[in-house]
Amino acid sequence: MQAVLKCPKITVIRPQGCLNAANSLEWERNMTTALGQNDISILLVNLADVESLDNSGLMVLVSALKLAQSLGKSFRICSVSPSIRMILELTQLDAVFEIFADDCELAVA
Repeated sequence: MQAVLKCPKITVIRPQGCLNAANSLEWERNMTTALGQNDISILLVNLADVESLDNSGLMVLVSALKLAQSLGKSFRICSVSPSIRMILELTQLDAVFEIFADDCELAVA
């Protein structure tokens, strides 16, 4: 019997500051570019340094998730602060995204 181990290639994006209408296009472009790479299977967005998130920022997350799904890739977020988690819970997006405590947790998941 032969064992096959498939190791996914993970790309981590770590935005900083506020994710809002002022920078959402740039952020979306970065995630689209990352997802467009053929050699990755997981895009992880580490939100540890994100101070606030508005509707535009949420829409970028949802758009990236939809793009990842259409490409057969995984989209995950981690290191979500309590204030950002509250936004995700109020919008019920916490049930949509794969959320990890931190990027180290992903390594053993």
